[in-house]
Amino acid sequence: MQDFDTVIRNGLVATAAETMHADIGIRGGRVVALGHELARGRDEIDARGKLVMPGGVDAHCHLDQPMDDGLRMADDFLTGTRSAACGGTTTVIPFAAQIKGQSLRAAVEDYHRRAGTKSSVDYAFHMIVTDPTDTVLREELPALIAEGYTSFKIYMTYDDMKLDDRQILRTLAVARKHGALAMIHAENADCIAWLTETLEEAGHTAPAFHATSRPMAIEREATHRAITLSELVDVPILIVHVSGREAIDQIHWAHGRGLRIYAETCPQYLFLTADNLGGGYEGAKCVCSPPPRDRANQRVVWEGLSNGLFTIVSSDHAPFRFDDPQGKKPGGKEVSFRHIPNGIPGLETRLPLLFSEGVRTGRISLNQFVSLTATNPARLYGLHPRKGTIAIGSDADIAIWDPDKQVTIENGMLHHDVDYTPYEGMQVTGWPVTTLVRGERVWDGGQFCAPSGHGEFLPCGKPEMARPRAQETPNGHYVGNLPDALAKLSKAASHAG
Repeated sequence: MQDFDTVIRNGLVATAAETMHADIGIRGGRVVALGHELARGRDEIDARGKLVMPGGVDAHCHLDQPMDDGLRMADDFLTGTRSAACGGTTTVIPFAAQIKGQSLRAAVEDYHRRAGTKSSVDYAFHMIVTDPTDTVLREELPALIAEGYTSFKIYMTYDDMKLDDRQILRTLAVARKHGALAMIHAENADCIAWLTETLEEAGHTAPAFHATSRPMAIEREATHRAITLSELVDVPILIVHVSGREAIDQIHWAHGRGLRIYAETCPQYLFLTADNLGGGYEGAKCVCSPPPRDRANQRVVWEGLSNGLFTIVSSDHAPFRFDDPQGKKPGGKEVSFRHIPNGIPGLETRLPLLFSEGVRTGRISLNQFVSLTATNPARLYGLHPRKGTIAIGSDADIAIWDPDKQVTIENGMLHHDVDYTPYEGMQVTGWPVTTLVRGERVWDGGQFCAPSGHGEFLPCGKPEMARPRAQETPNGHYVGNLPDALAKLSKAASHAG
């Protein structure tokens, strides 16, 4: 008879691949048994009538990220991961952001200091590359990838963060050579700047004009350009926070050419519209980039989830308090939309929103839900099978859900340190009632109960999808791997001579 630390009994276990009635035996923070009538554990959890799923992996969230101009994010690793745990998320991957003029390694070291021993859930780091100097590209970035920081984000917008196309190509080449995954924020910076200036000259400065300054065409163009740069270098990329049909059309086009373009969307593009930015300065609460679109685009994004176009759903949690001179009212004033910090909170509500309106309505299956929110992000960022699944040897990161629990979302019930939620008043059915991180309860019976500093840092492996390839299409064209294509042409020319 085996001796278990914890046994979860009588639940319906759902993974990305299958759904089954099974008991789960946990020892030493890992799943060691799946079966029926397991021996008793020192801790027994009866999950009868409940769903037992892998804890969520939120692979795109911002916590305690350094900000310019006196701004400050509302959530640090303490409050942000508390919120994650209470919403069924057991792993987060926020961003160590390089400041222009500083080294990338300095950003990673600073972020470790910020995380300290605050985290309640396990965490890894993405990097944000804003200053790709020769030293960064030849020394720092390859070394950091080898140390387990195997993903990084590139911006095509924001003056203090954007890279030009040549810088993007050089940075993608490092990803290709060293097996890392590049994430790209795809919006055309010059178009946004021109539209912003035009709107402000006409006196249109309210939050609602943030959406006007960033129409879908701007996201469409940048998405196509990012795909083209990826094709030239022959390296997969992830297009983050895709908002609507025009960018989705570009991704469909890329998939039709056999290109390895992965796509992420977020709850704000499923539940909010540009109308949420109206109503005076209250609309600042929903300012994010790209902005929410309209209800017709919501339907297109849902279709992308159901048909497999999207690989993951992340929160893009970027928390700023509304009534705060370091938040949505910089300096304590109502400002032009261009100066409102971009981002909305969503770590705790990501999973319940998607479960309620995705699984409960039949838009996506339960297994797709697990895949989009846990398994695929773990695979995408080199954490699978330790994270993102329930299997022998995997970490016992588990969320037990009451699929019939009805909840009206109110900010007062949430556990972040933000003074609002954009989903105030929305009713959902289904909520995690118990969350375990490596076998320890961190959320149970409506109480946050994580041991202090329970979360651990996770060095990431190299994602399988980041391996380069060359593929010849039936018409003789090469998909990606431009150097190989050029080599083939050179060889053909030499034979002809």
